[in-house]
Amino acid sequence: MASSLGDNYKLLSPQQQELVKVLLDNGQGHLFRDWPGPGVDDDEKKAFFDQLIRLNSSYPGGLEAYIKNAKRLLADSKAGKNPFDGFTPSVPTGETLTFGDENFIKFEETGVREARRAAFVLVAGGLGERLGYSGIKVALPAETTTGTCFLQHYIESILALQEASSQGESQTKIPLVIMTSDDTHGRTLELLESNSYFGMQPTQVTLLKQEKVACLEDNDARLALDPQNRYRIQTKPHGHGDVHSLLYSSGILRVWHDAGLKWVLFFQDTNGLLFKAIPSALGVSAAKQYHVNSLAVPRKAKEAIGGITRLTHTDGRSMVINVEYNQLDPLLRASGYPDGDVNCETGYSPFPGNINQLILELGPYIEELSKTGGAIQEFVNPKYKDASKTSFKSSTRLECMMQDYPKTLPPSARVGFTVMETWLAYAPVKNNAEDAAKVPKGNPYHSATSGEMAIYRANSLILKKIGVQVADPVLQVFNGQEVEVWPRITWKPKWGLTFSLIKSKVSGHCSISQRSTLAIKGQQIHIENLSLDGALIIDAVDDAQVNVGGSVQNKGWTLETVDYKDTSEPEVLRIRGFKFNKVDQLEAKYSEPGKFNLKA
Repeated sequence: MASSLGDNYKLLSPQQQELVKVLLDNGQGHLFRDWPGPGVDDDEKKAFFDQLIRLNSSYPGGLEAYIKNAKRLLADSKAGKNPFDGFTPSVPTGETLTFGDENFIKFEETGVREARRAAFVLVAGGLGERLGYSGIKVALPAETTTGTCFLQHYIESILALQEASSQGESQTKIPLVIMTSDDTHGRTLELLESNSYFGMQPTQVTLLKQEKVACLEDNDARLALDPQNRYRIQTKPHGHGDVHSLLYSSGILRVWHDAGLKWVLFFQDTNGLLFKAIPSALGVSAAKQYHVNSLAVPRKAKEAIGGITRLTHTDGRSMVINVEYNQLDPLLRASGYPDGDVNCETGYSPFPGNINQLILELGPYIEELSKTGGAIQEFVNPKYKDASKTSFKSSTRLECMMQDYPKTLPPSARVGFTVMETWLAYAPVKNNAEDAAKVPKGNPYHSATSGEMAIYRANSLILKKIGVQVADPVLQVFNGQEVEVWPRITWKPKWGLTFSLIKSKVSGHCSISQRSTLAIKGQQIHIENLSLDGALIIDAVDDAQVNVGGSVQNKGWTLETVDYKDTSEPEVLRIRGFKFNKVDQLEAKYSEPGKFNLKA
């Protein structure tokens, strides 16, 4: 032992000495090679061991388990082993919903009732750099009509569910966990604190910080040292699958269980439509008694989005999981489907598109995690220097994904999915302007431009569904992306949480022109016989009941193009390619309770 570390070994605490033994037994002697004796670099050595202890404690089973898993996965990767060997794909069972029909309304009502027994988990470890935005992604405005950021929208949606699910009873506070990273933790906390938690009680919100994992330098899973600092191990993110082990080790799942909660809903950081789909999807989970419910959208064959698939092994095992699109087609071809992934009579692939939003039943979830410690099946994706696969271009690491949780479930687990129309449920913001402009025509851009326009489209289509005459969109190009521009309609979640709620607040003959802007910021705003051609902003406290009608006509807000390279404009506008010129509007503000009429 002393030969590897020399006299440095005596400087270590018993815990550190134990960890050194484990590392040496697992082929990590290079970490301490040629260390100078005590008295030289002692502070750096101490920091090195602090880092090792942290890496050891944040991974289920410690560094020994990490190294063993890495050796196995690296050997499989080198051998070209197919993770799906022995599995046959088939279409799993699930529920396909049509917005606004009786079935949808029934599931929405059930979901709202169930929400009082739900907890929400936001996976938000990312910065907006890839989008051309220097802040954290959850601070990005979901839309620029009101400037509401994603985190505010999510919290206000949860608070609207909280209130609606507690009708006539004392309000149950719905908990929210946000998984952060070193990059986002401080800024997420600052965003919450500087905005009074967007109306939530601070005690409702828990931040859990994800640690990184050690990098690997070769097929022997030797931990990679930082080339600039021999006393530091290179680390990289482990992936959002860490959320399961963080929830388990924090003890929060038990707290929720003891408080009578039944559901945990996982969602990601930049999908402005998601909460339009959550009440009905939660209703499906409750009605079908799903242990795992994946939210999904219709998927075209070979579209670049994972497909939810049942896999059955020759040994009898079966599971329902996300299979990446580039693996699904060859898997089908190898399993007796000569055409691979093709559209069926609906015009879509029978394998729905996974959008990485999960609803888990809490009891079975805790039971499963108590067996696995929250560890999720990992994968490794080394970039090899050449075909011999003996060395890497740069260090790699093990990764895991949140949606791979069902891989370890027993066959008795009830795993299903809920398919929603894409316009209602899915408009993620993940591509920057340049990358989005290169997307082949007809494919989704998934940019800040398309994400904002999708919100206006969804709100317009919802109002159309209840009988409002909403003008057809026009096609415009922003940042090289051709998008449908609908009237810019936004509302607070507490105004329009569900289809039935919106229906109850809009009556008579209403019409909205394509160039119009409508922002509804209040709970009890009723619209009757309104003709809107221009901009109308209504802002009311919860106890102000406002009846809005008549003909509103003004010059409104015009859309102006912004070049994403124009540094004189703020980042949030440059990444969209447009901004509003607020020429004229009717703005009505009601800051006192009471009954009011706004008749133009």
